[in-house]
Amino acid sequence: MADSMTYRLHVTATVSFYLVAALAMVMVNKWVLNVTSVPLFFLFTQLIIAVILFFLGHTLKIITAPMIRVDLPIVKGLASTVILNVLSLSTSNYSLKFVDASFYQVARGLVLPFTVLTSYVMLRTRPSFRILVSCSVVTSGFFIGVFLDKVHVSGLGILFGISSSLMSALHAAVMKRGFQVVEGSALSMSWYSNLLSSVLLLPFIIIFGEGPAVLDILSGRAEGLQTFLVGSAITGTVGFLLSIALALSIKVTSPISHMISSAVRGVAASVLGVALFGDILTSDRVSAIILILGGSIYYTWIKHVESTASPPPRQYEPVPMEKLEDGVGEKGQEQMKSEP
Repeated sequence: MADSMTYRLHVTATVSFYLVAALAMVMVNKWVLNVTSVPLFFLFTQLIIAVILFFLGHTLKIITAPMIRVDLPIVKGLASTVILNVLSLSTSNYSLKFVDASFYQVARGLVLPFTVLTSYVMLRTRPSFRILVSCSVVTSGFFIGVFLDKVHVSGLGILFGISSSLMSALHAAVMKRGFQVVEGSALSMSWYSNLLSSVLLLPFIIIFGEGPAVLDILSGRAEGLQTFLVGSAITGTVGFLLSIALALSIKVTSPISHMISSAVRGVAASVLGVALFGDILTSDRVSAIILILGGSIYYTWIKHVESTASPPPRQYEPVPMEKLEDGVGEKGQEQMKSEP
């Protein structure tokens, strides 16, 4: 009884930790992006802060990342994973900058269909009919939110949301190879992703022309320095904690519980968007969110059922009795002849 109660408390604490961390990440990101024009540099500071915290945690033996070193084979092995991680996070930040916090989940609503598609194309994983149904529900939610909602939504924000969904799906598909490089350690994967992604992101900050805006913010010539610094500290720390929370959430909870907690996070994000930023929640937008979350939960349940189903018993073709008797008779006769 005591062990059961301890386990439930552990699961509740882990899920709550994940929910709070994920919600804080989205809300603070939106708060900073509303007053700054440097989404890539903002992402860079988040990654660097997370790297520093990982290093400190590893040094102080609070956490253990077995492969904390960086060498050429690791960089080569994680190249595709890191590139897709940068593209996913960058397009996600741009999407959040251009759309409401309450609409952000709709803008990135095609993650599930893209994940199933990329798994089929890249991993040859053939989806079942019920999986396709769940993807259809999610896709219908996306189209309702984009095309039927009466509130004006930035087309650029939607485009970045679609791009982010695709990059996230591709990232999930190639991450399996990345885990082979880091020997299956989730914390090691998070450490390398943050470190290598921050290095890769640096030249793009210059290429996309954020350099002058960064100098203006840091020198105080532009507004938003305090918001940027506070937001970077919070999101960098939360991003570090979220890496641990996500690993713990997947480890101690079932996939269904994890997906339901993600659904609760999505609903809470929409409500907080209305409360904190004055977002508008129309009936079409609410319907879109319900369909996307409902389809995602249904998908997780189907995957759980399919993964736990026992394989069907092996079927044998019936053998005619006369053949069976003839065979036994012949063998029996041969055996009798061979006996002295």
